[in-house]
Amino acid sequence: MDRQGDVIDPARAAAMLAILGRAQDIEAGAQMPPFFHQLYFWDARPTQELGRDGHPRTGIGLIPDMGLPRRMWAGGRLRFHAPLVSGVAAEKRSAVETTYRKSGRSGPLAFVTLRHEIWQAGALCVTEWQDLVYRQDPEKGQPRPALPNAPMGEEQATDVTFDTTMLFRYSALTFNGHRIHYDERYAREVEGYDGLVVHGPLLAQLLMLMAQDALGPLRGFSFRATAPLLHHETATLCRKGHALWVRGPDGRQCMQAEAEV
Repeated sequence: MDRQGDVIDPARAAAMLAILGRAQDIEAGAQMPPFFHQLYFWDARPTQELGRDGHPRTGIGLIPDMGLPRRMWAGGRLRFHAPLVSGVAAEKRSAVETTYRKSGRSGPLAFVTLRHEIWQAGALCVTEWQDLVYRQDPEKGQPRPALPNAPMGEEQATDVTFDTTMLFRYSALTFNGHRIHYDERYAREVEGYDGLVVHGPLLAQLLMLMAQDALGPLRGFSFRATAPLLHHETATLCRKGHALWVRGPDGRQCMQAEAEV
């Protein structure tokens, strides 16, 4: 098990609130919004330990090498046992829970699930299961898989836009060096996207805050990325009851989620 300590600095949380366009009304002793633990416990590796994508190279530290070059955060599940408190030291305990391989329509795939526990003042505050997927590089001319259509009939909808500055600031604040979020040439020429990719955890964060605003404090939350959203696209955050999703401008579903209160 890997262990990391950090202080839940309110200044970092206030910076995230600024990125999200929310009031920066957080001080030491205040309860943290859900999922804000992602701002802490940075894995700061030296340059020689980074992969071509800017992430820590697989096989170093906790992340296993699954023999495939492309890696992304595909989804996750969270249990909120108690609120994290800003200004107080905390510990993150992480372990690899499962690994497996299979063949998909686009070729071989590998999946890794990490389990993270966030402890503060001797109490377990958050348990998170983080699902990673590994893929091979896309072949030129290879047809793209059909993307799922997002549901309609939501009871709440909010349009959101992203730009390169927002993605860069979010990458910096979460210490996410993945180049698909800030290096457009790399995103297009190496990984085959049509632009910069909006972070999956950023979309999940927006959905969590939408759910909490509408339903009250969260006990749990699960999400799964189903299609990439690009930085030049307007997306719609949707909610119907405890079900949430992100709809792209062409009607595709980019993320689906479920809140538990």
